[in-house]
Amino acid sequence: MSVDMSRNYAINANLTSRSAMAISLDAPIRIVLVDDHMIVRTGLRMLIESQLGMIVVGEAAKNAEALVLTEREQPNVILLDLNLGEDRGIDILPQLLRAAPQSRILLLTGVSNTAEHLRALALGAVGLVLKEQAADILVKAIAKVNAGEVWLDRAMMASVITELSRKRDAEQQDPHVADIAALTIREREVIALICEGLQNKAIGQRLHISETTVRHHLTAIFDQLGVTNRLELVIYSYRHNIIKPPHK
Repeated sequence: MSVDMSRNYAINANLTSRSAMAISLDAPIRIVLVDDHMIVRTGLRMLIESQLGMIVVGEAAKNAEALVLTEREQPNVILLDLNLGEDRGIDILPQLLRAAPQSRILLLTGVSNTAEHLRALALGAVGLVLKEQAADILVKAIAKVNAGEVWLDRAMMASVITELSRKRDAEQQDPHVADIAALTIREREVIALICEGLQNKAIGQRLHISETTVRHHLTAIFDQLGVTNRLELVIYSYRHNIIKPPHK
């Protein structure tokens, strides 16, 4: 473990020569910015491109834009805000990694939500910087994650260690824990409405999404949990405490 004695420290994720963190001007760190505020993206671009060996290759404000851009540019680092207005960055995180398997996702957030941060890390993010932190911390974090390390502050590291221990113990007791943990927040919302007895059209109206999108969510849920129909899903959800049974 390599320790930074300022506010943050990094964990060496692979013992390669990249850990020296040498930045080549001939091969700069290529970065994609995903944030729904244009003024924030502009400031981030100015900060990043003022650094030798770093370049912003694209910006996105929404999930769909981010996915297209990432697939096209294959960046070294994706700087992802978890809160994208109507979208949630966490919902597209696995898709970003499938679109660009070599990319490293660094979370940038103004919201202190430990549970959401832990979930994002579990889905493949390799670091987190709070927007309240100094600009030089972000620059250093970008370089570190590009070098194959994980960037977390001390408080988050303590939470990660505690959560990993808890999950390891829980998974030994319930083999379904990992499958359930992989559900997105939107998928959990769909499950809750299924358990209320709503059909696809009503679910779409409640969540302000199309019936087609509801069907896509259901297909993903069925595949993830290994169920084949709505009844099995309801039973599974109550049995594994995804949804609390109604009081009689």
